[in-house]
Amino acid sequence: MVRHLKTARTLDERAEDDARVRLVVEGILNDISSRGDEAVRELSEKFDNYSPAEFRLSERDIEDAVSRVSKRDLDDIRFAQDQVRNFAEHQKAALKDIEVETLPGVVLGHKNIPVNSVGCYVPGGKYPMVASAHMSVVTAKVAGVPRIITSAPPQSGAPHPAIVAAMHFGGADEIYCLGGVQAVAAMALGTETIKPVDMLVGPGNAFVAEAKRQLYGRVGIDLFAGPTETLVIADQTVDGELCATDLLGQAEHGPTSPAVLVTNSEKLANETMAEIDRLLGILPTAEIARQAWADYGEVIVCDSYEEMLEQADFIASEHVQVMTDRDDWFLDNMTNYGALFLGPRTNVSYGDKVIGTNHTLPTKKAGRYTGGLWVGKFIKTHTYQRVLTDEASAMVGEYCSRLCMLEGFVGHAEQANIRVRRYGGRNVPYGEAAEPREAE
Repeated sequence: MVRHLKTARTLDERAEDDARVRLVVEGILNDISSRGDEAVRELSEKFDNYSPAEFRLSERDIEDAVSRVSKRDLDDIRFAQDQVRNFAEHQKAALKDIEVETLPGVVLGHKNIPVNSVGCYVPGGKYPMVASAHMSVVTAKVAGVPRIITSAPPQSGAPHPAIVAAMHFGGADEIYCLGGVQAVAAMALGTETIKPVDMLVGPGNAFVAEAKRQLYGRVGIDLFAGPTETLVIADQTVDGELCATDLLGQAEHGPTSPAVLVTNSEKLANETMAEIDRLLGILPTAEIARQAWADYGEVIVCDSYEEMLEQADFIASEHVQVMTDRDDWFLDNMTNYGALFLGPRTNVSYGDKVIGTNHTLPTKKAGRYTGGLWVGKFIKTHTYQRVLTDEASAMVGEYCSRLCMLEGFVGHAEQANIRVRRYGGRNVPYGEAAEPREAE
């Protein structure tokens, strides 16, 4: 039996918040679509108190920003990007063009082609998300995207030096200092000074996530990445301090970040809640984490590992930290999640910042139908076909003719019939289905 020792805000309450966000974003997108650069500048002034002569950084601006970053920080950025690049290159190597003769004289294939242009958003509201530049820009570069543009909000009235350095080292072709909905809208829709992109990627707050959702269709997106979510699956093999640390480590992202513990140990559940109370007394980011835990924190106690698995797949969390005596069992059996972090030696922070897997992951149960950002998201798989012989064209044409007429598509059928007549030497009356050869 599943027992909730702590519950979060109801889905109805969360839906009210989402509705308010939708209205605000819709108005901003319409404004930028109609007024372009003028609207972008007004919004930047309103939300970020920032209105430079140019939002795009020049080479001199980039050099100046990089010069403001310490050598140690630059080395750390390069190390993290090396890990992301290495894993992305292995992922790309797994994507193969194929060509196969499926029937005598019938050749089918597919080609993997990078998207032509991508806009990478790097959040920088409460925290300068330097790592997001690695995850989007580096991965797009490995995929072979010809044009990569990036944007991040200003910090204290200027581009954040470390974010600019990460964008530059990652391989960005254009760097903008622009935040929020106005940034993703400008990249997607284009303005007088910003050429539009084909695809948007990168995490962001609820407004950025909603903007990507509303822009989807006009451009492609990586996925719907809303507020950070974390789920800890734990048993008696770990302690409350470890669980509490991993929950609060993600709750500090923002006041709407869900943090959930699923366990089969009521003792661990109570210890974890007590440790959370203790840590909230000393955590520098406690103000944000406390609100997230109060409104979106949950503690769920199950009777068995099977119940824990069922709850975890239902929650479909963005990040899932598994610390049990059977971590591989969860790896083998879980189906709905963004990324798994197996065992107490790893944690979500490793994935967020440096280990090499991508930290842009599905939220709000999207893990039921998609994985996270990876090199393949920037690559389109396009099919092609080639028929080599008259006999093959006539044979496939007969089947196609009859299947088209089954659906009532006479014009489609004639595309097949003309090949049956020309390459098969058969008399098929116009507008009729080709009869099987056996009937002649």
